[in-house]
Amino acid sequence: MNDRRDQQLHFRVSKPELERIRNKMESCGILSIGSYLRKMALDGYCLQLDLPQLRRMAYLLQMCSNNLNQYARAANENGQVYAADLEDLRARLDELISISKQILSQLSNL
Repeated sequence: MNDRRDQQLHFRVSKPELERIRNKMESCGILSIGSYLRKMALDGYCLQLDLPQLRRMAYLLQMCSNNLNQYARAANENGQVYAADLEDLRARLDELISISKQILSQLSNL
């Protein structure tokens, strides 16, 4: 690369951000902050995760939690729990497990 570096970039960071940058820079064995920032800007990467399964999983967790509380209340009041209610809860939990496995699989491919 024979290009002259005659262009400048300026940006501000907070003290904690600067400390994090320096710690990462030192862990990579790079002594120059300019070299480190240039290397990260050119060759580094950022991950933006958009996993709709996470939203579905959060929804199902909320529903399971609500249902479980209702089942516990009914069991305490009536002394009985219906098999259909437990089967519904089991189906939701099975779906949560399946979604969790999909998410882990996608994350392991990054």
